[in-house]
Amino acid sequence: MLVAFSLSPSGGVDADDSVHDAVAAAVRVVRESGLPNHTDSMFTTIEGDWDEVFDVIKRATDAVARFGTRVSLVLKADIRPGRTGELTAKLERLERALDEQA
Repeated sequence: MLVAFSLSPSGGVDADDSVHDAVAAAVRVVRESGLPNHTDSMFTTIEGDWDEVFDVIKRATDAVARFGTRVSLVLKADIRPGRTGELTAKLERLERALDEQA
């Protein structure tokens, strides 16, 4: 499965309204998990089975919780049993389709 998620603390966040330290703490948890992942400006996407992916998301949420009194979590999942490598394969299929349409 692929899960794209975004975490953000609130209540007690730095005066400059930046959440980069909290996001860095979450991304560190994801990267140290060893699961395939990708982070962009809005979401982190992680690939694995249900239990391992949601364990990492819970630990990332706990890491962000240290930066405020509340945590906002947004999730989007693509659940396709038996498929692996979809973190990059989906993009490869998209690029091929774009090339074919050109």
